[in-house]
Amino acid sequence: MTTHAPPKTADPDHLTAALRRAGVLESGRVAAARVVHSFPTLLSQFHRLKLDYEGADGPRHLYLKTDLAGRPTPGWDSGPREVAFYTTVAPATPPGLLPRCFEAASAPDGAWHLLLEDLTDTHSIATQWPLPPTLAQSEAIVRCRARFQAAWWDHPRLGGEVGTWASDAEIDVWTAGLVKEYEAFADALGERLPPHRRELYERLFAHAPKLQQRYRNHRHQTVIQGDSHFWNCFLAKDASGTPRLFDWDGWRATIGAEDLAYMIAMHWYPDLRRRTERRLLDAFHEELLAGGVTSYDRRALQDDYRLTVLWQITRPIWLRAAGIPPVIWWPHLERIHLAADDLDCRELLG
Repeated sequence: MTTHAPPKTADPDHLTAALRRAGVLESGRVAAARVVHSFPTLLSQFHRLKLDYEGADGPRHLYLKTDLAGRPTPGWDSGPREVAFYTTVAPATPPGLLPRCFEAASAPDGAWHLLLEDLTDTHSIATQWPLPPTLAQSEAIVRCRARFQAAWWDHPRLGGEVGTWASDAEIDVWTAGLVKEYEAFADALGERLPPHRRELYERLFAHAPKLQQRYRNHRHQTVIQGDSHFWNCFLAKDASGTPRLFDWDGWRATIGAEDLAYMIAMHWYPDLRRRTERRLLDAFHEELLAGGVTSYDRRALQDDYRLTVLWQITRPIWLRAAGIPPVIWWPHLERIHLAADDLDCRELLG
């Protein structure tokens, strides 16, 4: 059922030109395109398009991703950031890890769109959020993520053409902003943020310069997805197929374990996390080594995982500040603190 009028970028002439540039329409043209399904996510709008052709045979369905009118985070550059991913990172990524993007464009006025491969017939999301995938499904997703990270591990383009490194001054400004947002966060929560958690935040901020050294050295770093939960990956319906990672509006260059900390420690309740965490990290490390990563042993991954879990306790602060509803950040806050306790992340503070 069509719930939105066709966007301007669904115009047949525009689609014809985009598919020709992408090399999937050598002759003929798109005669008509209609929206057969539209749905919003937290930050964007998706339109599934059905295409008819004249004198040609091209993709019968495409997904058009655009900005979401009235979204709760109007100040975020999530759309242009994802456009940058598909114009710089995706073309240099080994095939079979991402959906194909036929067009990625943004305008000076902030308008943006992505024209993406429709994987409906071949892939699906493992479960409906927030139901966890099975352990086998989770491992497949983790291995796919490791293969992607291995392709960008210590890549010479990092920090320049791909994912600029923050300067020391910028990191200091970010930290000062975090402390300010934390104060508003703590005031808003009142007694719901207990003293032992307030003390952990205060110690984290006090030790921030030391803990940030791992981020500042830019060694053993890669491209991460940022919003790396288990439902941002399509699993193949055919056992011979491979997963596809999607939704790259939070990507950046940093420590790869951050994606694992967000995916596992932030989203899993303690019982499930305790039963699966080690196996998933083992699988991730095994896949990194298979992808050519060297001089990064399993202990180094564990150290990075603990460090990034500790920093993830600040993520609910930013989510609240950005207007993300409590139904998202409140469970995150509880789960990530429980994970930090289990992993004894306080020990990192000395």
